[in-house]
Amino acid sequence: MASATMVILCPQNVTRHPKPFFSLHKTTTTLYPIPYYSSSTRSSSRSISLSAATSRAMEALIFDCDGVILESEDLHRQAYNLAFAHFNVCCPPFNEPLNWDTDFYDVLQNQIGGGKPKMRWYFKENGWPSSTIFVTPPENDIDREKLVDTLQDWKTEKYKDIIKSGSVEPRPGVLRLMDEAKASGKKLAVCSAATKSSVVLCLENLIGIERFQSLDCFLAGDDVKEKKPDPSIYITASKKLGISEKACLVVEDSVIGLQAATKAGMSCVITYTSSTEKQDFTDAIAKFPDLSDVRLKDLEELLQNVVAA
Repeated sequence: MASATMVILCPQNVTRHPKPFFSLHKTTTTLYPIPYYSSSTRSSSRSISLSAATSRAMEALIFDCDGVILESEDLHRQAYNLAFAHFNVCCPPFNEPLNWDTDFYDVLQNQIGGGKPKMRWYFKENGWPSSTIFVTPPENDIDREKLVDTLQDWKTEKYKDIIKSGSVEPRPGVLRLMDEAKASGKKLAVCSAATKSSVVLCLENLIGIERFQSLDCFLAGDDVKEKKPDPSIYITASKKLGISEKACLVVEDSVIGLQAATKAGMSCVITYTSSTEKQDFTDAIAKFPDLSDVRLKDLEELLQNVVAA
């Protein structure tokens, strides 16, 4: 089976790039060349790849939130742009509020996890902005953190308003898989790089308060020092669950999440979105367009049948 070939720039490499890979102008956002190649074959059904692991039994099922439980990235993008407009965030040399368009945000969110790291990276690469928070661009770390914190807090509240509107539905198959896992005695967890308040709201509104409260482990970006692709969140989850990382199966939607899971020693399946489907998921044990036709027994068999490549 043909697999996608794509080179992703990790955040530490991105920040050393000699120039940003986009223009700042809100109507003319342009990506500079990045090694980014799509698959020659687009799969509309499940495709399975083998990873270098040993056969194992599943004891815990761990879900990412954004992109897995809900297709959220464009909602986040809209909320960021509303925050930039509200605080008149203008990066030099432009006098109009910053606006992240869809094409740019797809690249950004697939390379840098977490909202604050996204803004820190952007402002570091393109110049810290003027705003109603600081009339002149902040020049010291304390003021820069205040700017990022203020923007993130306002953006999070706006994102909550979108979620509470009732217009957002969970992705297909998620609720059924969660119920199957609990009914079979598996541990169930959610690990998200987003802020805790944002994730709690999403889960309460999308999976319901009863399912949320029945989770055996819930971790958000606030709970660990390093964001995905760092494996900290999954290593912490394994310890809290009291289960070996080899007995955990992670459901992710992006290469950042996949890297975090595999670095933690966990197997991972991918349920990709329109913005992540062309990423290189070679290290995943399976990938699906969504979870509508995936049963718990399918995931158990995948984990049991993983063999050394």
